[in-house]
Amino acid sequence: MPLTGKQRRALRALGHHLEPVVIVGQSGVTEGIIAAVEQALKDHELIKVKINEGPETRQDAAAKLAEGTQSELAQLLGRTVLLFKKRKEKSKFEKF
Repeated sequence: MPLTGKQRRALRALGHHLEPVVIVGQSGVTEGIIAAVEQALKDHELIKVKINEGPETRQDAAAKLAEGTQSELAQLLGRTVLLFKKRKEKSKFEKF
């Protein structure tokens, strides 16, 4: 279920202070990057990913990451992506 505008705004506020936990390099979005993002989402639920110059645009890379991890794209600001994926159990984000 896609996020509403209000939920997206709340996630952006919560994610403001976060540092990027995964950095997409020159190779772009690879299986290894998707696996790393998947693990980070399992651990934290809300993460930032930094997208450096690569073969795809930042919009395409963000869409690939969200699709590959079945997560929601909360924000794309410059080269930084905020992704959210709620855990089924013991979630810190019950209202989402």
